Amino acid sequence: MGSLKDDSNFFETQMKTEEPILYVNGKRRLLSDGLAHLTLLEYLRGLGLTGTKLGCGEGGCGACTVMVSHYDPLKRKSIHRAVNACLAPLYSVEGMHVITVEGIGNRQLGLHPVQEILCNSHGSQCGFCTPGFVMSMYALLRSSKEPPTQEQIEESLAGNLCRCTGYRPILDAFRVFAKTDNSLYINCDTLSKFKDAKVICPSTGRPCECGARDGNDSSACGTLRPFSKSLSYSEIDGSYYSECELIFPSELVSRKPHSLYLKGSRDMMWFRPLKLQDVLDLKSRFPEAKLLVGNTEIGIETKFKSMFYQVIIATTHVPELNILRVKDSGLEIGASVTLTELLDTLKHCVAERDEHETSACSAFLEQLRWFAGCQIRNVASVGGNICTASPISDLNPLWMAARAQFNIIDTKGNMRTVFAREFFKGYRKVDLRSGEILLSVFLPFTKPGEYVKEFKQAHRRDDDIALVNAAMRVVLEQKGHAWSVIDASIVYGGVAPVPLSAVKTETFLKGKPWTSETLQCALQVLKEDIIIAENAPGGMVEFRQSLTASFFFKFFLLISYNIQQKTQVLQGFPDSYKSAVDPYKRPSSYGVQSHESLQKGTSVGLPVTHLAAKLQVTGEAEYADDVPMPYNGLHAALVLSKKPHARICFIDDSAAKLVPGFEGFFKSKDVPGGNDIGAVINDEELFASKFVTCVGQVIGIVVADTHENAKTASQKVHVEYEELPAVLCIKDALKVGSFHPNTEKILQKGDVSECFNSGVCQKIVEGEVQIGGQEHFYLEPNSTLIWTADGGNEVHMVSSTQAPQKHQKFVSHVLGLPMNKVVCKAKRLGGGFGGKETRSAFLAAAAAVPSYLLRRPVRITLDRDIDMMTTGQRHAFLGKYKVGFSEEGKVLALDLEIYNNGGNSLDLSLAVLERAMFHSDNVYVIENVRIRGKVCFTHIPSNTAFRGFGGPQGMFITENWIEHIARELGKRPEEIKEQNFHKEGHVLHYGQKLEQCRLQQVWNALKVSCDFNVAHLEVDKFNSLNRWKKRGIAMVPTKFGISFTTKFMNQIANACHLERIDLSAHGFYATPDIGFDWKSGKGKPFSYYTFGAAYAEVEVDTLTGDFHLREADIVMDLGNSLNPAIDIGQIEGGFVQGIGLFALEEVKWGDPAHQWIRPGYLFTQGPGTYKLPTVNDIPLKFKVSLLQDAPNPKAIHSSKAVGEPPLFLASAAFFAIKDAISAAREEAGNEGWFVLDSPATPERIRMACPDEFTKPFADSEFRAKLSV
Repeated sequence: MGSLKDDSNFFETQMKTEEPILYVNGKRRLLSDGLAHLTLLEYLRGLGLTGTKLGCGEGGCGACTVMVSHYDPLKRKSIHRAVNACLAPLYSVEGMHVITVEGIGNRQLGLHPVQEILCNSHGSQCGFCTPGFVMSMYALLRSSKEPPTQEQIEESLAGNLCRCTGYRPILDAFRVFAKTDNSLYINCDTLSKFKDAKVICPSTGRPCECGARDGNDSSACGTLRPFSKSLSYSEIDGSYYSECELIFPSELVSRKPHSLYLKGSRDMMWFRPLKLQDVLDLKSRFPEAKLLVGNTEIGIETKFKSMFYQVIIATTHVPELNILRVKDSGLEIGASVTLTELLDTLKHCVAERDEHETSACSAFLEQLRWFAGCQIRNVASVGGNICTASPISDLNPLWMAARAQFNIIDTKGNMRTVFAREFFKGYRKVDLRSGEILLSVFLPFTKPGEYVKEFKQAHRRDDDIALVNAAMRVVLEQKGHAWSVIDASIVYGGVAPVPLSAVKTETFLKGKPWTSETLQCALQVLKEDIIIAENAPGGMVEFRQSLTASFFFKFFLLISYNIQQKTQVLQGFPDSYKSAVDPYKRPSSYGVQSHESLQKGTSVGLPVTHLAAKLQVTGEAEYADDVPMPYNGLHAALVLSKKPHARICFIDDSAAKLVPGFEGFFKSKDVPGGNDIGAVINDEELFASKFVTCVGQVIGIVVADTHENAKTASQKVHVEYEELPAVLCIKDALKVGSFHPNTEKILQKGDVSECFNSGVCQKIVEGEVQIGGQEHFYLEPNSTLIWTADGGNEVHMVSSTQAPQKHQKFVSHVLGLPMNKVVCKAKRLGGGFGGKETRSAFLAAAAAVPSYLLRRPVRITLDRDIDMMTTGQRHAFLGKYKVGFSEEGKVLALDLEIYNNGGNSLDLSLAVLERAMFHSDNVYVIENVRIRGKVCFTHIPSNTAFRGFGGPQGMFITENWIEHIARELGKRPEEIKEQNFHKEGHVLHYGQKLEQCRLQQVWNALKVSCDFNVAHLEVDKFNSLNRWKKRGIAMVPTKFGISFTTKFMNQIANACHLERIDLSAHGFYATPDIGFDWKSGKGKPFSYYTFGAAYAEVEVDTLTGDFHLREADIVMDLGNSLNPAIDIGQIEGGFVQGIGLFALEEVKWGDPAHQWIRPGYLFTQGPGTYKLPTVNDIPLKFKVSLLQDAPNPKAIHSSKAVGEPPLFLASAAFFAIKDAISAAREEAGNEGWFVLDSPATPERIRMACPDEFTKPFADSEFRAKLSV
């Protein structure tokens, strides 16, 4: 190999033929050399097109979605694709047309129908994710010759995350573009012509008369939803939904692709050859070069794993690598073919060919349905997925089982063929020798009697990597009425460093009859065949091991029923077993909203669109990171601790100083003012000086000319540590007595000890339950731009914070400036949920130090992984209870200990604990109560406020012991709840008298709305007919106190401190008549209560732990709603966020429960490992009703607070899951109480349903490990 300089000169003459161009929103742009290191997102934002957002940087949230169009000369049409701009290399879109949200409409020239319908349907809240949703929908419309189906719309949005809305209004908005009734299709220029059109019901997509035209009418649907169809269609431009649509540039139609040789930073070289021989020559000259198509893997490695590849060869334009040919014997698939192209071809094959030929095609189709989002599938390649050799690849086990062949070529043109089974040699190692590349894949069609089936279980069904997957193939031959196995392939992913063939099981099956006896014997062999080591990477060993058996059982049943259907010969399995193999097909979800609109004045009481909606749908809304960088500005990156508890021995920044663009490194000794900071007490350091107390603690800050240079320099700062013992979970803290000082609290009512000792309690139950933490995952990462003014005498900043005053206070303190010399502005936030209340201030303070000392503007915007690692989460809780009650179920006494994990500083943990203690009765009368609480000190980043502020955790513990009582008495939990409901005038355990108690009204309304008694009968009937799928139902009430428990937290101005100063003239509101004395344990901490109740119905696959939410019905008492549309949006968004808390989102730390993670490290650092609910996780039927005729005299316009109370109602889904698990356990003979910790992930669900497949690996009382 020659020098890079010599090689670059050679290829510059050979490959650089025309100037590289790109069209952006119809405007032609020349792409200069030297930008190979840039992503499309960085380029677009550099142009000022800031509507395209950076949410995660790994293609997992969809906030950066744009549409990329290119002309395909073979198909003679333009291809329009939704693409993640955060992953797309800039030069990968050369010769293409990129359309961003700014390019389709704006407030000045008019909104595009997609933007307008989303705006009018209340489909945005914080608005940060909104442009991504707009562009995903827009790309779908432009790429569809016919209007898409509702299923296609939901599928196209699966790669977009929203943390605010709960998705329902987004789906309702976009549903009007689905073709449901020809009579709806009317030619139009813009939606504004349809002011008098019929309402399009969001639930059905059909006209209805339920829209409110009179402000006093009750509305079930809300606003007018007119429909717009495509005006015309062309193969070049795609569908038109507006006459102002940007057309595909004619230059790009006639322009022939050309080869590229371009450079980037650090001598990076980017090649785009047009011929296979050129690829081979490049590979010969640069053996270490990376071949690239979609950048979905390399982009992650370079951004998050600090890897650097000097030579990139983009193979997107090489015809031989893009072959996709249907032959008589199978499919020939070029290595550069995208997964979307493969998907389309497989659909065609399944539709056109005989069923027996396409068993493997159908398996690939089904697996690709759940493979990432459409933005990833649109660019990710077949060859890239294969050669990445991920041990949890969804497709590689299928290639192996389906007998696929990989065609390999070397730099001299020599070809060889390798079976997929022999290709994977070790962890991320494949059978490619030096100079070889994967040319193509051959997938053979199946033959009569040959069956191929895929399996996958992940944390979340959509857009998620597998925990375990499998591909199985069997060839059967009929002999009389019997069937015997001719050949078999059983391959698993996620159980070893490579996709693993169950060789012993395959060998055992060959020649055996296809009978239940063979099944039982094969399962025994399989148990010895697939063994996962204890503390294997990924953990969940018992669960993963049981899935291997469950998948095989499902496969065996599927083939058996298939044979039975074809031959009418019974295979020895009852009809109830069919539930194990019934395919899951999610129908389109729909929502129903019921509210009363009471107009007061101009808009109060009406469901009007919020003022920022148009700004958000057009991408014009400006967030902190969108503010242009001032002249001479610098970018900052944090130097973080890599140890959970250690003494800092020394810090060496010499290597960082050598990084180009480096401007300075600042640590504790450089802080001009005080280095001590804290939300309530100053128990933290801005920059760690002598000790670090968590992984991710800030040691210093680096500034440089670019974000990437700052990151690079920060990673080169070397810190030597002397490690010290670390406490990493609540149970460890209890063992060693590790608590934050002065945080022990107690609340008492009656005499608990006397009640237990007197014999009054006819029954007593004891137990404990855990609830894990939750990441805020606001779509907008923390960001601050800070600069000095007046010669350094003043400091100004723009921050994404919920508490500008905290930023002002922290910055003034660390710089030693008066507070009146520091100004913080927060225009809007892309989500916060409490996570940007106190834990964002230290970031602004850190950036303030170099800005102040250098007198230069500094911007700090955290990458998603750093944000999640450093800024804290919802508190994990442990509750230990002892409850006494009567034989009828009347609660008589509660003795409760609750602990939360505060982390390495106090922050707001004590206030969170206090609210949990206040809410530990939920809605139940308990005459004898003793609640003791403590905040645990652990060596993880400090946890903080999150929607609900401890209330959900306290109420969750309560609902668990209510369920325990019900199980003990053999009754439904709803019976126990109704017996113990609060009544008007009841004095709560902290001394407050209950007023305006509307609990019973809410509960009764919900019971009628969900028709609970009928639902109960239907669920019981379903469960009696289905062995392996179970349904469950639950009703859960809530009572949420409004106002904070410390007086100063009800004021938004620091001047108030702890005094009740009237700030109403300045727009602030002081909550009146509240106060609480912890010495006496009595007072009035809340102004009033918001009441609500929710019903949920779920269906669980007991063999895998998979579940879906069939129905949710919510009734809330919100007084007289200020804006029903916004209030319902808060309810739906809070509920779906709660689904995450109670069923999907699991935080995993390197603690004693997860020894495969480095101690103190957060494993779940982004959307790849931390799973939020997606559009396909919301209830199939989502109903929300506001209680009518229920004014609240204690708040403005008789309204009630709505932001936090709804979140806990999602626990109805958790307890419905537990109800379904109970049905499965009872059928398997495991009756009685069992513990289910939160969240109810597939692992916890599966392992709580013991059967013959889990028995070899865990007993019936097994509790999955949880970071608490």
